[in-house]
Amino acid sequence: MQTSESAGEPLRPDWAGAWRVVDASANRAAEALRVLEDVARFGLDDVPLTALAKDLRHELAAILAGEPWRRRAASRDVGGDVGVGLAAAAALPRVNSDDLVVANAARGAQALRSLQECAAIVAPTAAPRFERIRYRLYDLERGLLAAVRARDRLADISLCVLVDGRDGPAAFSRMMESLVEAGVRMFQVRDKGLTVPELAARATQAVAIVRRRDPALRPLVVVNDRVDVAAATGVGAHVGADDLPVPLARRVLGPAALVGRTAHDVREARDAAAAGADYLGIGPCFPSATKAFATQATPEFLQTVVREIALPSFAIGGISVERLADLAALGVTRVAVASAVTQARDPARAARDLIDGLARLAASGTR
Repeated sequence: MQTSESAGEPLRPDWAGAWRVVDASANRAAEALRVLEDVARFGLDDVPLTALAKDLRHELAAILAGEPWRRRAASRDVGGDVGVGLAAAAALPRVNSDDLVVANAARGAQALRSLQECAAIVAPTAAPRFERIRYRLYDLERGLLAAVRARDRLADISLCVLVDGRDGPAAFSRMMESLVEAGVRMFQVRDKGLTVPELAARATQAVAIVRRRDPALRPLVVVNDRVDVAAATGVGAHVGADDLPVPLARRVLGPAALVGRTAHDVREARDAAAAGADYLGIGPCFPSATKAFATQATPEFLQTVVREIALPSFAIGGISVERLADLAALGVTRVAVASAVTQARDPARAARDLIDGLARLAASGTR
């Protein structure tokens, strides 16, 4: 009688079915991982996510290349598969890249779970390895969805203006009104001199002004540092290395909130993307009138981030119209500014000049 190499026991008749499950599930898992890798590689141009997907696919292949898994193909019986030709009553749609990620992540996770369960019968020592791949697949899915959704949500936004509390609510309102009228669609409320109630009031005020301009427009307003204020006022948050970490900020704000993270080097940028940030603030690029920095970002750092990470990245620190071409040459197409707009003689005009300058560089293909 044929014996199982993994358990040293006679091969029971019902185990043959387990090998058929293993074969089908292995194929499904490998196919799903390949699709996810292609989305990361060709759809998003994201190096870390592509590397993660490739690593998972190769790890799965390495397991299946060993004994006793090589024998799985011998149990294959396509002609006798009662599931061939059966269509799902409510198959997951494939309309956009978001759908592609969701559908294939679900397919891969289900196949890996099936492999894990059947491995307990035919090769018990492999079960934990399939489980580890499945849990890493969840991280891959989160990263891909974050990149796809952030890209779509910020697709038409090239400028984020950091607005302080001004001299009071009236001055803040005038500034916000003029910038919204000028075409600014993303704001960060940042003022460490305000009390918590004052900061919350300014955030609420900013959202009301954006909505009044266009009731259908989902306001892209974030609060700097204070995740508690962001949660209380229903806006997003931008955090740095000394603030609440991105996963905890996400836990407080929920899955739909916009969460940004400042990154001063490639490692921080990669970690922020892996942690679930929606966008990055990369820099400081140049000397700033509003904040002192010990060091400045190198061109290599800026170029690496925009080339390797799919998340929208905003250059920060000392940005001006005159410096946009230098940034565009590195692939940077978004900027975040404070004094260049808020301290200008005509803030609305300064904002329009930045938006127009970025649009011209994008149209010319300058990189």
